[in-house]
Amino acid sequence: MLNIFARASVSRVTDPIGAWLVRRGLSPNAVTVVGTTGTVVGALWFFPRGQLFVGTLVVTLFVLFDLLDGAMARARGRGTPFGAVLDSTCDRIADGALFGAITWWCFVPAGNRWLGVAALVSLVAAQVISYVKARAEAGGLGANGGLMERAERTLLALVGTGLQGLGVPHAVEVALWALAVLTVITVVQRLVAVYHAARETGE
Repeated sequence: MLNIFARASVSRVTDPIGAWLVRRGLSPNAVTVVGTTGTVVGALWFFPRGQLFVGTLVVTLFVLFDLLDGAMARARGRGTPFGAVLDSTCDRIADGALFGAITWWCFVPAGNRWLGVAALVSLVAAQVISYVKARAEAGGLGANGGLMERAERTLLALVGTGLQGLGVPHAVEVALWALAVLTVITVVQRLVAVYHAARETGE
């Protein structure tokens, strides 16, 4: 949903930056890899150590790189098939690292097994949401939309960790249980969308 409502506003900020980076000789693929590497290292270094606020700041910074690679591709006039696959692959790696690190924090520093379960559900459901879309598109079907697309998942998770890091009690707990429920709903939404798309095409 955020992708629909915020894309135009975000593009007004990121497109000039993307064009500037292209003029400096950088490629969208390089920015994708740097952003993913920073997200993975930041999440796996800070969250398991209980440094939630600093980790949130670092991860948020590198997550923003995900906006720039698309802006750079537009500045170059086109993307490439390899760039699209690389971007999608790196998104899955970053998501896995982020939710894996949060899961570790739940089980070890926080010592909350049930919260760890919510984090694991969120992690698995996030990967399934993306897989359903990819598998459907490979079969010529549509599976877009849903309550918890990647932007919403990342935002809600980082708001929870950031507020918890600032001392707001139960912020991660609220965020993760909301994510667990909403991501499972989104999996169902996407499967239903694929079902209807298949019926319309007679498959």
